[in-house]
Formats: sequence, C-alpha cells, structure tokens
Amino acid sequence: MNSVTSPAFSPSQSKPESRYAWLRLCASLALMTLGGSGMYGISVALPQIQAEFGVTRADASLPYTLTMLGFGIGGILMGRLADRFGVIAPVVIGALGLGSGFVLAGNAASLWQFSLAHGLLIGFLGCSTTFAPLVADTSLWFNRRRGIAVAICASGNYLAGAVWPPVLQYFFDTVGWRATYVGTGIFCTAAMLSLAFALRRKPPALESSGGATRAFSPEKRPLGLSPNAFMVLLAVAGVACCVAMSMPQVHIVAYCGDLGYGAARGAEMLSVMLACGIVSRLASGWICDRIGGLRTLLLGSALQGIALFLFLPFDGLVSLYVVSAMFGLFQGGIVPSYAIIVREYFPPREAGLRTGVVLMATLFGMALGGWVSGAIFDMTGSYRAAFINGIGWNLLNLSIAFWLLHRTRRRDGVAPA
Repeated sequence: MNSVTSPAFSPSQSKPESRYAWLRLCASLALMTLGGSGMYGISVALPQIQAEFGVTRADASLPYTLTMLGFGIGGILMGRLADRFGVIAPVVIGALGLGSGFVLAGNAASLWQFSLAHGLLIGFLGCSTTFAPLVADTSLWFNRRRGIAVAICASGNYLAGAVWPPVLQYFFDTVGWRATYVGTGIFCTAAMLSLAFALRRKPPALESSGGATRAFSPEKRPLGLSPNAFMVLLAVAGVACCVAMSMPQVHIVAYCGDLGYGAARGAEMLSVMLACGIVSRLASGWICDRIGGLRTLLLGSALQGIALFLFLPFDGLVSLYVVSAMFGLFQGGIVPSYAIIVREYFPPREAGLRTGVVLMATLFGMALGGWVSGAIFDMTGSYRAAFINGIGWNLLNLSIAFWLLHRTRRRDGVAPA
C-alpha cells in the first residue's frame, strides 16, 4: 500500500508540509468539490421538485433534510473507516454511492423514491465520504500550516456551491432535471475514482506517537471537561450555527422566486454566496493558524449573525446580491474551525471519528434548518420568521463559543496561543 513508483512520491517526501502533502490536498479539494454536487443539486432543484411532485415547500425540502442527515451520520462511519483503513476506502465507496444515487434520483417516480435516493445513496454513502474523512485526513498531514490546509480542503464544499448551482441550473433549463441528474452521477463517479488513488498513503501523524510534532499535547480533560462533555458542547454548537447557516443556503433560490426575481437569479446569488465563502474559509484558515480554533469559531459566529440580520431589512435584487456575498464572506470559516478544535484537543488517532461526530452535528443542523425554514414559510407565507429563527440559533452558537473561550483563559497552557 505504501510502495512507491514515482520519485515525486518518495518516502522522504511523505511528511507534513511536504510536496506530496500539498498534492494530496489538491486531490482532496477536487474530491470535496465533486462530492458537494449532491448537497447543492437539491437546493437548485427544489422549485422544480415541488412542481414535479405537487407538494408543499416543506415536503420539497425533505430530500435536502435526508441528504444532510445521511451526510452527517455517514460521516461518523466513514471517519471511523478512514481511521482504520485509510481515507481511500471511504472515497471509493463515496464515488459509487454518489453516482448511483444521482442516477436513481433522476429516474424517481415519486417524492419518497427521490428522497430515499438522496438520503441513503447521495448523502449517507456519497457526500459523507468527501467531507469529514477528507478534513480529518488533511489535518494529519500538516502541523505549522494546519489551519490554512484544512481551510483549503473545506473550501471544496463552497467551491462546489460556486460551481454546481449555475451549471445545474443551465442543464435543468435545457435538458431537464432528470437527464441532468443522470449525467452528473456518471461524471462524478468517473472523476472521483480517478482521484481516489492519490490518497493511498498513510498519514505521518499516525506513524509517530501522535503529539511529538505538535506545540502541545491533548489533555485528558480538555478545558477541565471530560472528552465526551467537550464533544457534546461542540456538537450542540455545530447544530446551532448550521441551523442558522442553512436558511440562506437552502432557500435563497426559492426566496428569489417568491420575490419575483426568478430561480436563475437565486442560483446566481447562491453561487456568489458560496464563492465568497471560499475566500472566507481561506482567510479564516490563515487567522486560525494565529489565534486558534475557538477564537476563530467565535469570530465567525458573530459575523454570521450580523449577515443574517441584514437579510431582514434588505430584499431588493441588488441588495440581496450584496447581502448574499457578505453572508458568504462572514460565515465560511465556522465549520473548518471545528476540525481545528478537534485536532487541538484530541489525539491524532481519534481525528476521523471525532471530526466525523462534530461535522455530523453541523450537517444535522443544516438538515434541521433546511426543513424548519420551509415549514415556517408554509405557516407564515414568508421567510421573515425563518430568518429570525436562524438568528436565535446563531446566538446559541455564539454563547457556547464564548463560554468555551472563557474557560481557556482560566486554564494556563491549554489553549494554543
């Protein structure tokens, strides 16, 4: 498994921050971009799915909810699988699951068939393999530049959001959503299987004692809490921030349609939002290397709350483009900060599982927020209350991040400087 056939990948270069580590990061970025097609595909297709099957906005949001639930739960399983057999194993599974899910969803005769294909194949076996396992794996290949490396990897999730919505919307309008789904599945499977073999090596962090290359070692009681209690707090924070985050990301296309601007304008806003999220993630990674994961989480949460609030008074076409861009710029660094926190406070051999648990919580928050926002719309006839609901959840996340950061100031030598 670790044999070498090319000088470019010699054992001496399979070290943290090596050329191979950066090439591996590029492959992970591409894989995450491909895997994100399933999550953003349903966001763009939401109005067409509602019309196709004649259901309510909340029911049309169900495939997204099941996708995110499968995405999150699968992340734990795939993270554990990556810890045990290497990240290539879940990526191969993901290529097959994602592709078959798109093909079956494109041929679905009812909403429940479409939803199951999204939840089980696209979410549980597909998207889940290209998020938590890749983020955890990347964190094991970098030490001094871990923050920016994880941010680059996690940017694949937003790069997918910048690339896929306009592409899918174009093909939805020209050949229909069903043919587009089938074609996307075939393309993603072929591309992901080709990229998977770049990830065949074992991370160097697992070949050492685990903490020798780090500035400090994980404590048995991080911040004076038991490991499980600390994980629960991170998970609750993850749910809260992503319930808030999902409102614009899931419903911006439908929101623009309701305002009379059309689905194409909404797809463009989603693309702008997630393109700005790439910039945000890279900047947050640079910041994270300097101030640590908890401080980066607190900063991102505060800025996300500000952007959510701005959706309330501004609903003009130009202002929505501006606020969507601001939302992307403000919240892009939140989710990667959780992976950095896990690596700061837990051993490397637990990276896949622990990262999978925390990122599962963020995806559960996206799933819950996507459905709740649709349900609130059905009850009130507008998205105003849904935005207010998101702001409330964001305040919960902000409170947890502030409390954890406050504990670091009471315990010398625990939080990274």
